[in-house]
Amino acid sequence: MASKIKTAITPTREADYPEWYQQVVKASDMAERSPVRGCMVIKPWGYALWENIQRELDDMFKATGVKNAYFPLFIPLSFLEKEAEHVEGFAKECAVVTHHRLEKGPDGRLVPGGPLAEPLVVRPTSETIIGDAFSKWIASYRDLPLLINQWANVVRWEMRTRIFLRTSEFLWQEGHTAHATAEEAEARTALMLDIYARLAESFLAIPVIKGSKSAAERFPGAVDTQCIEAMMQDRKALQAGTSHFLGQNFAKASNIRFQTAEEAEAFAWTTSWGASTRLIGGVIMTHGDDDGLVLPPRVAPAQVVLLPIAHKPEDRQQVMDYTEALAGELRRVTYGGRPLRVETDSREIGGARNWEWIKRGVPLRVEIGPRDIANDAVFVGRRDLPHKQKSALPRAQFIAEVGQLLDAVQDQMLARAVAFREANTLAVDSKADFYAFFTPRNQEKPEIHGGFALAHWCGGSDCEARIKEDLTVTIRCIPFDAEEENGRCICCGQPSPRRVVFAKAY
Repeated sequence: MASKIKTAITPTREADYPEWYQQVVKASDMAERSPVRGCMVIKPWGYALWENIQRELDDMFKATGVKNAYFPLFIPLSFLEKEAEHVEGFAKECAVVTHHRLEKGPDGRLVPGGPLAEPLVVRPTSETIIGDAFSKWIASYRDLPLLINQWANVVRWEMRTRIFLRTSEFLWQEGHTAHATAEEAEARTALMLDIYARLAESFLAIPVIKGSKSAAERFPGAVDTQCIEAMMQDRKALQAGTSHFLGQNFAKASNIRFQTAEEAEAFAWTTSWGASTRLIGGVIMTHGDDDGLVLPPRVAPAQVVLLPIAHKPEDRQQVMDYTEALAGELRRVTYGGRPLRVETDSREIGGARNWEWIKRGVPLRVEIGPRDIANDAVFVGRRDLPHKQKSALPRAQFIAEVGQLLDAVQDQMLARAVAFREANTLAVDSKADFYAFFTPRNQEKPEIHGGFALAHWCGGSDCEARIKEDLTVTIRCIPFDAEEENGRCICCGQPSPRRVVFAKAY
């Protein structure tokens, strides 16, 4: 009997996908659970990845006229109550501060002292408090459009948590804009979704489907929620970014009025849009393998790691001098408009060192030993290829072509993800086939079935709710590029004008 292939991560994706995910997070040294229930500590490697994602998004936002600001973490309860649908949608997830000051109790332990005059909700999202600020900042059509973004943390009291994907506290950006017309606000909603799609596909190598949410899946209080949906390697969907057209709902709740050019008074039209650290979870689940993390070069904390190898003490100085000189040359190279990010690991821990960087997902590993120096060459391994597959390259060629190598890794990662999604997307026309598609053939291996089902839906909330109850499957989006195609609802058989995307989701 052939021996099993050893992997750096156990269990493998096939054996236990949820536990594989947790082990990749641990092995790549990205984050860990905190003493606070449901929260996480993002370690330097994970935070550097978030910083790179943040930097690319921030540049794209600012290129469209958006400016950054910051708003309070605490929101008066009365602010949330102004928009009934909004507060109802978030009520179960809110953390609430009711007291200030700590005092010693009868047993000597600290207890809350003074009750607050009004409870404060720890920010689950900021539409209401930003709306209050907008109502003060906007008086005339000349003040519009107002385009604001904040980078912040939010708290949503989750019952079941998983690092990066669903935690009680997480990091995100939330953009908020106000406009003079509905058309301008709708255009901004679409523009920001396009930015999220560009980030996902061009930087994270995650292919996405753009579309609108059904009414049941819409952001509480929004007129329209647009989203990008990605497929993970367990065939579940991940919502990777959302952009909301809020109409005048929040403007009316927050009294955001302005004087028009015709000197009439009108309510502003507003939008909000956001993406969070769940994108890191998306990177892990889209690209990771049974040896650990695989990072897209354009956002990787380090794009190249140099690994000097000197088995003999007398060779060490020469190897280190060559390595540091190479590192200096590489750092003068630009990739994606930024200096190449290079790490040097001179620890003498043998093969364990190489495996650490494989598990961390660095796109290019470069080994340098006395023989390489004699040939003025380097030995290069790509993270998207098997770890034993390495190539010897002349030093000058490697420096000249390092950007092309990184692009090759980036392009290959996207191509693989696209191929996986296409292989696991199916047009389904009968209810029996639909239910079979989402029902595991083997209860011990539920990952062998499912994916994205393109099926007709009548638009009725009853059918949507029935499917969710029966299969825990939801409408992920109504794709923008879906062609009109008459058919029958997968649930009730009533006429339907187009297919929508059904999937199980995170």
